[in-house]
Amino acid sequence: MTTFKDHSTAATSLTDAPAHAGMAGKFSLAEVLEILVGGRLPLSFTAYDGSSAGPPDAPFGLELRNPRGTSYLATGRGDLGFARAYIAGDLEIRGVHPGDPYALLAALADSLVFTRPPVRMLADIIRSIGVDRLRPVAPPPEEALPRWRRIAGGLRHTKTRDADAIHHHYDVSNTFYEWVLGPSMTYTCACYPHDDASLEEAQDNKYRLVFDKLRLKAGDRLLDVGCGWGGMVRYAARRGVHATGVTLSAEQAEWAQRAIAAEGLSDLAEVRHADYREVTETGFDAVSSIGLLEHIGRRNYPSYFAVLQSRLRPGGLLLNHSITRPDNRARAQAGGFIDRYVFPDGEITGVGRIISDAHDTGLEVLHDENLRQHYAMTLRDWGANLVEHWDEAVAEVGLPTAKVWGLYMAGSRLAFESNGIQLHQVLMTRPDQRGGGTLPLRPWWTP
Repeated sequence: MTTFKDHSTAATSLTDAPAHAGMAGKFSLAEVLEILVGGRLPLSFTAYDGSSAGPPDAPFGLELRNPRGTSYLATGRGDLGFARAYIAGDLEIRGVHPGDPYALLAALADSLVFTRPPVRMLADIIRSIGVDRLRPVAPPPEEALPRWRRIAGGLRHTKTRDADAIHHHYDVSNTFYEWVLGPSMTYTCACYPHDDASLEEAQDNKYRLVFDKLRLKAGDRLLDVGCGWGGMVRYAARRGVHATGVTLSAEQAEWAQRAIAAEGLSDLAEVRHADYREVTETGFDAVSSIGLLEHIGRRNYPSYFAVLQSRLRPGGLLLNHSITRPDNRARAQAGGFIDRYVFPDGEITGVGRIISDAHDTGLEVLHDENLRQHYAMTLRDWGANLVEHWDEAVAEVGLPTAKVWGLYMAGSRLAFESNGIQLHQVLMTRPDQRGGGTLPLRPWWTP
């Protein structure tokens, strides 16, 4: 999970705009854009008023098709205006496939910088585009309500509101996810054993890595919280582990239970449609949390780790796999595009905060590993899958939703590549009463 603004932005609200000097009067839409970017436009741009800007032979381009698109761009702060105009079809992209606009976003990230114009020029810009364009218009129907209006589920990260947020993102369509994620149905960072590994090899290797770090063996009991479509649960059950998974997505739980039955694993594996806080069993040998912490909320880390620790036996192991910020100072909340279109109420922080809260809960941290580059490669392969199945995906979920996914995955790939966000696996244990244990003196798994 990341914000589109973390790595590139193709538009900004006029209240966020930049510095240029010299001109006065009435500007075309293309001239407005050139002013806002100081003339540094790395792609071609055309607008419905007949104006154009940027190198005409540029490999990538943007077309602003109507006044509503201008309103979206002028009133949406940061990445939100661009996303609204693009998802609504008011802003078209050229030179890249909508299922994977990575190359266009990379070009923007490399050279597009907005600055604020002088007050007098800003007044000329407003007159040029028209005051009516500064009045907010209804966003595309795919957009979730802003945080402050999501009151039906109560305060952030109540069980009801968390369930609503998970439903928004994960209950899109299991068929759609099968096309994007591939046969593994794994919607978390893979771990590539080598540069040429396939997505399926990398996902299987990720489950192998988690399994080995947790020192699981036949007869052990595993709790996998936020289990998705049950990939980790089935991997462990195939190796004789009694595995229980929980997910807040009804569609995920139903799909996972069918997959468990189809593999003949029902005696060892189960996926429940439930909140992780509703698991009553204790004494698990290991707990895995792969991609759940992003949905928990920063303030809830202590209670989250306390719940997971209470489900472990003394000496048991816990692995937390989650997206993080590259430092511990950045705000936890996601930007506008991610919060409204992808992960409502999602929050990510630096791994230092995660480790600190785990320590304060009484867990002992044994190892931390950053898989940032692996997530960029995972998103690359998901994007390729979406391009390959684009027509079927559009037929299944509609063009706007398919465009959200293309934009989100390409932007997130850039963020991981540029160290705007990271992916950390933190391994920890619940010490026994004497603080000892039977763990080897050095890491026991292979990378």
